[in-house]
Amino acid sequence: MPKQLNKPWKPEVIAIGSSTGGPEALMQIVSALDRSIRAPILIAQHMPANFTEKLANRLSSQSTLVALQAENDTILDCGKIYIAPGDFHLEIKRTGMHLKTVLHQGPKENSCRPAVDVLFRSVAKTCGNRALAIVLTGMGRDGVIGAQRIRDCGGQVWIQDEATCVIWGMPAAVAEAGIANQVLPLPKIAPEINLFFPSNHSNTVLH
Repeated sequence: MPKQLNKPWKPEVIAIGSSTGGPEALMQIVSALDRSIRAPILIAQHMPANFTEKLANRLSSQSTLVALQAENDTILDCGKIYIAPGDFHLEIKRTGMHLKTVLHQGPKENSCRPAVDVLFRSVAKTCGNRALAIVLTGMGRDGVIGAQRIRDCGGQVWIQDEATCVIWGMPAAVAEAGIANQVLPLPKIAPEINLFFPSNHSNTVLH
């Protein structure tokens, strides 16, 4: 039998964690993403409850993709952006052929809810080696444990570089742990994501 070639790696889910300076960093990334993105994007931004919906609306207004505040038990669509509501952790689960959101008010982690670690651990458990985690500017260490889980499963971890961060805290923790596949200046993150998804496909529900 002829030898089968492995398909190029591409993420099933893109999970992003950010804190101080995150909204502007997210805006720069989201506004530069192609509409051909065939993966849902999940965001845990440290932000109070009454601000995350405004962030979603702002991101949506500046992007070819739809951004919205995540609701519980929603089927994830390719090319949509789901932002964890303030004061809720965001996780995902696999139900049949679909991925769905899970929101809950479990204990804070790293003094945060939503916590990046909670999201990343869930993505690692659900998507394994097809997970891409991106850690952006922010204070503290939230995300490093979850990022380690994703690397252990064979997924990829990217971090924003120090020069373009408002605070080199969360990305620094990942860098110091030696688990970052790529360290990227903020303007290069969206183009790198776009490379996974050629523009000859339309967005469909994730299967």
